[in-house]
Amino acid sequence: MSVPNRKLPHGSLGGVSGDAYQPLVGPGENLPEFTLRSVGIGALLGIVFGAANAYLGLKVGMTVSTSIPIAVMTFAILHLVRARRGSMILEANMSQTIGSASSSLASGVIFTIPALFLWGLSPSLLELTLLSLCGGVLGTLAMIPLRRPLIKKEHGTLPYPEGTACAEILVASERGGEQAKTVFSALGLGAVYKACTDIFHLWPEDFIQKIPKLPKGVFTLEAAPMFLGVGYILGYHVSAVMVAGSLVSAMIFIPLIAHFGEFIAMPLFPETAKPISEMSADEIWSRYIRYIGAGGVAAGGILTILRTLPTMVGAFRAGLAELLDRGTRAAGAVRTDSDMPFKQVLIGVVAVVAVVAFVPMVLAHVDTIGMRLVAAVCVAFFAFFFVTVSSRIVGYVGVSSNPTSGMTIATLIGTSTVFYLLGWTDTAGKVTALTVGTIVCTAASIAGDTSQDLKTGFLLGATPKRQQWGQLIGVLTSCAAVCGAVIVLNSQYGFGTPELPAPQATLMKTVIEGILSANIPWTLVFIGALMALTVELLGIRALPFAVGLYLPLSSMSPIFAGGVFRWWVERRNRNDEAKLHEARENGVLFGSGLVAGQGIMGVAIAGLAFAMGRRPDWGGHAWMGAAGPYVALVLFLALGFYMVRVAQRPSTR
Repeated sequence: MSVPNRKLPHGSLGGVSGDAYQPLVGPGENLPEFTLRSVGIGALLGIVFGAANAYLGLKVGMTVSTSIPIAVMTFAILHLVRARRGSMILEANMSQTIGSASSSLASGVIFTIPALFLWGLSPSLLELTLLSLCGGVLGTLAMIPLRRPLIKKEHGTLPYPEGTACAEILVASERGGEQAKTVFSALGLGAVYKACTDIFHLWPEDFIQKIPKLPKGVFTLEAAPMFLGVGYILGYHVSAVMVAGSLVSAMIFIPLIAHFGEFIAMPLFPETAKPISEMSADEIWSRYIRYIGAGGVAAGGILTILRTLPTMVGAFRAGLAELLDRGTRAAGAVRTDSDMPFKQVLIGVVAVVAVVAFVPMVLAHVDTIGMRLVAAVCVAFFAFFFVTVSSRIVGYVGVSSNPTSGMTIATLIGTSTVFYLLGWTDTAGKVTALTVGTIVCTAASIAGDTSQDLKTGFLLGATPKRQQWGQLIGVLTSCAAVCGAVIVLNSQYGFGTPELPAPQATLMKTVIEGILSANIPWTLVFIGALMALTVELLGIRALPFAVGLYLPLSSMSPIFAGGVFRWWVERRNRNDEAKLHEARENGVLFGSGLVAGQGIMGVAIAGLAFAMGRRPDWGGHAWMGAAGPYVALVLFLALGFYMVRVAQRPSTR
């Protein structure tokens, strides 16, 4: 059997409802999917990439999504070990589903766990593994009832940029020809570009421009190919809403804080060391705007929950109906629309919450059953809330830009407030609040990854319940590796050091200590919440705006640039439907390649940094002087114009 000459159907980017969409692999086809080699390759790559991502996150405070790099590497390995002819696309998709769980686990662990070490504690590998395992399993299971409302019903509304990009990469890898040329030329370009800026440092990574007459007003743009590709996949409207949130933070809130704080000689709460007059724009963002953004994300999440409550209730009712009729509905479902049985999901969620409450090693520093029960209730409540929020957010911005730390801050604020009211303000209270945050952070992160993977599977025609089992396998196989890497890195370098500053965990530690000592900037949190409510009343979706409010302008501005380039392409081809569709498809293919190229190189750089014990810093661009940022901007825009040219290139297929 030869490999079929396939491409994603026209409806993959929208234009048809989720019910009407016909995937690449039809429901009646039974290609190899959940095989021993797909599971083995995915688990192995997940362990490797999970450890590399743990180091990267502890070093710079962020991780990279590994879905696309693992998809590309899986196909390369499968071609080397293939024992039969025919399509391997669903096997490769299963491998990336399993392997990508490790990057989300790394986010959940490194954003919180190092705070335990900063408090002078020494948690065991078993304790850390159980915490991440509980969060990973809870996030995967809680997302399953949301698959139909988010992935299927909102097809064409939620673009899921990385899930779409991953599907395009897998199809191009198998198909070859013109599509493969478009994707892999962009992949190579994105990887080389990333290597030039992050390994050889031939030009700066950011364009920075101070705004005259605006105190601490700075326009920043991270000239990254990945953001350009994500923006093109998202389109103009969504990227415009997100950059609007960032502009409010960077051009309104920061200058206002700088203006009114200029003549205050003492540090202004919540900062305790520096007066505002001595702070940079980045420091003001870190000390003040983060809280505003966290409040906005929390409020945007609440509004999203309220808006989607009818569909969520419908999904829950459908699950109960399936449970009551003993699985008749599941038995009659087509292969491409079959989830894990609701009974198994419900039992799994209850079991995880019970483990948190009653298994001593999960909350190892808690002696009272009362504190365990309250912690378990907080886990159940906040995990349900932020799993829903995260699954929807990544539909707009992708896993790499998912503001998981903002959700974690909101969780810690809520949990620590409960603990403060109950009088649990000692070390045990701090540790328990942090471990609740760890489980919820991991659950939200895994839920975002699961939803992206299920979007890829939806476009390709994978079997959802097999992917869901694959995600659980990915969680099980990578928990110990990621947590072990954290323990080893702490023993070698120590957290809070210049080598491993662990910035996110330090922030979480500060939040917990601030609340339990009645020292949290609630005013800033409520300002963010009211901003989200205001834009919702104006008819703008609050959640993407709040994401922009929380994330720095340097990340949102290049995404907006990608959206503008797509708007330009679509405007030039608006009078010819055939050309419009082809330009949109070519641009998404090229954008997907840019995302993949930077993702692969980002993981490679993380691995190189882990091996070297530091980030590579060969070469340099100091000789450029003040012209360096403008060189970065010109090269970034040149890449965007080249993407436009590729999008409008006549097809030779």
